[in-house]
This record gives sequence, structure tokens and C-alpha cells, in this order.
Amino acid sequence: MPLLEIRDLRAQVEGREILKGINLIVNPGEVHAIMGLNGSGKSTLAGVLAGREVFEVTSGQVLFQGEDLLELDPEERANRGLFLAFQHPVELPGVNNMYFLRAALNAQRKYRGEPEISAVEFTRLVREKAKLLQIDQELLNRSVNVGFSGGEKKRNEALQMAVLDPKLAILDETDTGLDVDALRIVGNAVSALRDGQRAFIVITHLTRLLNYITPDYVHVMMDGRLVKSGGKELAYELEERGYGWIERELAATA
Repeated sequence: MPLLEIRDLRAQVEGREILKGINLIVNPGEVHAIMGLNGSGKSTLAGVLAGREVFEVTSGQVLFQGEDLLELDPEERANRGLFLAFQHPVELPGVNNMYFLRAALNAQRKYRGEPEISAVEFTRLVREKAKLLQIDQELLNRSVNVGFSGGEKKRNEALQMAVLDPKLAILDETDTGLDVDALRIVGNAVSALRDGQRAFIVITHLTRLLNYITPDYVHVMMDGRLVKSGGKELAYELEERGYGWIERELAATA
């Protein structure tokens, strides 16, 4: 059974249709990269899957582990194993990073009928994951994302992902604001989380993150549709040739 199945998904914002019939199947263990120019609908797709209320689904179906994802509120989607790394992570003044992580993890454990994680066990877990991401202990004791650099925010989200251990992680332009070293650390951490069961959707318009996260499939989004799919070689063809040749192909077959 697919982990995620999207069938003819259409969505709008303030009456303007953004997604115009998305079809996609993601199986356990797979990494799918969705590439496209700004404004093509990539982040809208991520927001719809995560349950952001600003997007109105007008038709279609999304199945997550065989269940109707669109019927679940955002919190339940997260508790069932869906994680979204934002393009622009939000700041939470006054909310300690460690407190936030533990509260999020315990909410998931409660949903699954498991006991809360002890302070000692949680500290051990976070330190292990922080070491993987080369995150300094001082960062863990600050308010969530407050005063963080762009790279620190993205590393922090990668830490959240590692601690929460999702079944499906959606990375929305995670490479935005990352320097080369931070990009490598985040990419390597994501690769380390690949276990044959967890799946990833990596949303980007550049190929540099894909140098560290090798996708199984690459999809091109244009005007709210997935118009072309291929292997990782498609990403490098886009880097070399741009998106114009795909537009010309589409025009020739219209």
C-alpha cells in the first residue's frame, strides 16, 4: 500500500485556483523531489498536505496510509506521522527549544497511547540527534528560532524532524538560506534518516540540496500541475537547460 496517494487534487486561495489536478504516489522508503519555478504551486501543495487553513481544497483525494488525510486536522496529521519543514520557520518567543521538542514528542506519544518520555531519556535522545546535526547545546536552550540565523533555523527544523521521527517528511525549500556547510549537514542528516520505511518529499527549485539527498524520483511542477517525472538525472538536466524546454514540449503537444 502506498504511504501517500494524491488523486486529482485541486486547491485554491481566495478564489484563485493554484493546484490544478495533482496526482502522485509515494511509497515507503522513497524520496520524491518536486521542482519548479517560484509560483508554480510547490509550497501550496506542501501547505495542503499539512492542513494549512488558508488553502481550500476544491476536489480530489489524499490518502495517507490508506486513510483520508483531508478529513484530519493539522494536529492529527502530525500525530499520525506527517512532518512539514517550513520554507520560513516561525519564531516562538519565550518558548524554550527543549520544552517545545519534548511537548511535541509527548503529544505524539499520548496519541499513540504511550507514556510520556522521561526527562533523562529525552535529554539523551536530543543530544544524540543534535550531535548528528552539529547543533550546539546553547542553541537548544534558547527560544525556538528567536535570533537564529537562516541556517540555524533550518538545522533546528531538521532536529525537530529527527526527534519526532515522522513517517513522511515534507521539506519545503529547506535549502533556502543555507550556506554550503549547513546544506551538507542537513542533507547528510536527512540521508541518515532514510531507513526503507520513512519517505520524503523534497520541494525545491534548485539542485544543490539534491547533491546531498539523492531522490528516487524528480517531478516538475508548472502552473499547478506535475508535468514531467523522471529519475535524479532530470534534476541535473533542469540545472543545465532550465525549464524552457519543458514549456516548449508542453506547447508542442497541446
